[in-house]
Amino acid sequence: QVQLVESGGGLVQTGGSLRLSCAASGGTFRNYGMGWFRQALGKEREFVAAITRSGGATYYADSMKGRFTISRDNAKNTEYLQMNSLKPEDTAVYYCAADSAPWFTNIRVKETYDYWGQGTQVTVSS
Repeated sequence: QVQLVESGGGLVQTGGSLRLSCAASGGTFRNYGMGWFRQALGKEREFVAAITRSGGATYYADSMKGRFTISRDNAKNTEYLQMNSLKPEDTAVYYCAADSAPWFTNIRVKETYDYWGQGTQVTVSS
């Protein structure tokens, strides 16, 4: 079973950038499809981005396209989320998640993922 630990969150001004990392341990990282979700206070957890096992395909929520970039380094057992042009509405706790199923489908649905990190807070000030 894989354990996930996010880092890189913090406070940033509107228009700024942050890079989140998700370090995996306890499993074979390249065997997991990976995703990022976020949850703002009082709201449901929502899909942000996902990446296939090899990193060959990426997927984004519409509101993140062009601003966020998901990537992974299988040699370092780490997933990343580069966030640019941040807006106050991006304020949330960001979670990384891993899917162990052989086929990486329904990647926008949180129930697809088997393992979750503890989350990292991102706050964007106006």
